[in-house]
Amino acid sequence: MSLLNDALKAAEQRQNRPQISSAYTGQAQAQPVTRSRLPLVLFLLVIVIAAGFGAWWWLTGQHPKETQQESVPLVVETSEPAPAESPEQQQAVAEPEPEPITPVAEVIEPQVPEAASAAKSAKPETPVEAEPEPRVAEQEPQAEEPARPEPVAKKTEVPIDTASEEPEEPKPEASTASVKQQRETPEAIDRRTSRELEEWLASGRTTEAEQRLTGITASQPAPESREAFAREMLVQKMPARALEWLPENLTKDHASLRLLRARAQLEQGNLNLAVATLNSQVPPVEDGVEYRITLATLLQQAGKTDESAGHWSELIEHDDNQPTWWLGLAMALDAGGRANSAVRAYAQAVTMPGLSDNLVNYAKQRLQALQAGS
Repeated sequence: MSLLNDALKAAEQRQNRPQISSAYTGQAQAQPVTRSRLPLVLFLLVIVIAAGFGAWWWLTGQHPKETQQESVPLVVETSEPAPAESPEQQQAVAEPEPEPITPVAEVIEPQVPEAASAAKSAKPETPVEAEPEPRVAEQEPQAEEPARPEPVAKKTEVPIDTASEEPEEPKPEASTASVKQQRETPEAIDRRTSRELEEWLASGRTTEAEQRLTGITASQPAPESREAFAREMLVQKMPARALEWLPENLTKDHASLRLLRARAQLEQGNLNLAVATLNSQVPPVEDGVEYRITLATLLQQAGKTDESAGHWSELIEHDDNQPTWWLGLAMALDAGGRANSAVRAYAQAVTMPGLSDNLVNYAKQRLQALQAGS
């Protein structure tokens, strides 16, 4: 506006100058001068007005841009220096912008973690230009992408997988072997070991069999293995060695081991001790036929005929087709003085097949003697 005022004042000064008189006529030339200078004044006035309007338009268009550039450092706190403005940016600043929009990417940048800022610093910065609102929405997920912990999820490496696969190949065999060992109960181990001991003892490997028996009895009672070894020792007439594997605290729970212990004691000449061992716990007939036969025989030898006859009677009730049991009952009754019952038992034994000739002759002789005495 000051330029416009100066131009108007200059025009007025030119118009107010004294008119120069004519050298020859003496008339003033004011009217022609005024007509010739009026277009020039109007032209200058138009130029001044246009320049003033252009200056005003430039100032009003530059002010929002400067405000925008000054407000960005207040919102975004970055340690990076501001990039130098290129000629294109300067031209863009000179142009008017209807609605200056603050870039969303720069406003969101402080929320991005350090890893995102480092990645951003590695890329060359592009000049910031105002974009329409639809594109601002597209830039939001790009600013949030570095916050996703994608590198943390991918931690598996090929060497780790190969190392884990290599030892897995022999694992099924080891697991099946462990399952087999778990399924094999102590009773099954004892049964298998007893068969091995019988084979070794039959082949004369007594020392090896005893060492094997020592190993298995260290972890379990192994009654069948003890029975196999003790029975062979009795066959070899070594009752003391058999008794070493037949302790009393173990034989009281196993009828087969008590029977072997009684036979070993009988081999050593301890009849009453053998009878006491068998009488400590007598099993049912169906569970211990051999046990009952041995006990009845030893009781008769020990002079306990009534007890012996009772065991023979129980055996005959279990199975009355055994002639030896009838003969044993007849001998127990005959020794106990029960002649009539003994005669019936002898007669039953003689009429049944299966007795040896010696036993048949003995039964007939005793039958005749008892009948003659009666």
